[in-house]
Amino acid sequence: MATGFASTELVTRIRAAVGSVIVGKQDVVDQLLIAVLCQGHVLVEDVPGVGKTLLARSLATALGCTFGRVQFTPDVLPSDVTGSSVFDQRTTEFEFRPGPIFTQILLADEINRATPRAQSALLEAMQERQVTIDGHTHTLPAPFLVLATQNPIELEGTFPLPEAQLDRFLLRVRPGYPSREEEDAMLLRFERDDPLDRLEPVASAVHVVALQHARAAITVGELVRAYLLDVVRATRDDPRILLGASPRAALALHRAVQARALLDGRDFALPDDVKALAAPVLAHRLALTAEARLRGQTPESLVAAVLDTVEVPVEDELAG
Repeated sequence: MATGFASTELVTRIRAAVGSVIVGKQDVVDQLLIAVLCQGHVLVEDVPGVGKTLLARSLATALGCTFGRVQFTPDVLPSDVTGSSVFDQRTTEFEFRPGPIFTQILLADEINRATPRAQSALLEAMQERQVTIDGHTHTLPAPFLVLATQNPIELEGTFPLPEAQLDRFLLRVRPGYPSREEEDAMLLRFERDDPLDRLEPVASAVHVVALQHARAAITVGELVRAYLLDVVRATRDDPRILLGASPRAALALHRAVQARALLDGRDFALPDDVKALAAPVLAHRLALTAEARLRGQTPESLVAAVLDTVEVPVEDELAG
């Protein structure tokens, strides 16, 4: 199992490998790694052209994992994602032909362009890591990560994700535009060829599973756990929030702070881990009142307001 220094060394290699392709965005790369370590899924919400597909492919290659992609459109059927049983005339039997979901890292591109029926095809896979077709259950490979993208600007011809499906995503990530310096470095890096073509795996699926076990061993002390629960429960008590964070959200935040501690080379979580991950883990799960939306408030701004009101454990208390 990858523990201690071995975990830190492996994480460093993965970061460096992805960083050889992706310029900057270390926080985004770390959030994707957190999702991998938590066996969670990521919703990437941003405008086209900011490198979402490149990021997913770079991560899959660096981890030594298989990669699949589904381009969602309104005419995509659930069977286009999960696969289907096809009658074989030679054997006079039905043969299962797996869909693109049978991979370790799946890019679900523009997921909000798919109909609710097609979106629901991902629900069982994301939660149970299996798909059921014609009464037969098929287990998905491990590790399994869905990295779904959606365009926040274009609304015509889209089907917003329901709260039940949003709650299945561990994190929502918004990469944003690069800085001028990062964009200049990107032009130079891609001037002659694609660095992704030179990227070699620095890990394997076995290493990833070992890191997931190492993440589960990270200690979240009583005071940090109490702080985490106070933050989650405060979202339910805020009158501006119609639907607060669910118990699944609390579990997701708990796992995420463990993963952040592991990435930082620690075997224990800190309140700073909770503060850093509260918005990426909780914001997309919140539903605001109509009045809050009219006042221009966002889920992220209300999570920030909650963090300002919840008392943070002090260092002396943690040490004690």
